[in-house]
Amino acid sequence: MTRNTSSAFTPVGLPLRGQGAHKIVCTVGDAAHILIKDWPGDGEEYVAAVKACVDAINGQIGPEQFREALLHAADEAGIAALTVARRQ
Repeated sequence: MTRNTSSAFTPVGLPLRGQGAHKIVCTVGDAAHILIKDWPGDGEEYVAAVKACVDAINGQIGPEQFREALLHAADEAGIAALTVARRQ
């Protein structure tokens, strides 16, 4: 089984409470850390995002598909997620 925590997706900025600054999430691994350590809630969308994270790590879904689940969880938690543009 191949684990892929470095799968990149369109970056998301998350202003997490108590963190003092925005977290920029660019990979499934970054998101896994935030979901486990820093996430402020545990609703249905959060649980779906954690499952989607595991699925993305295991290669069962793509990173952009996981990103959508992360955005839904952020909305549920009242976190204003921002798409971060990369410099070219």
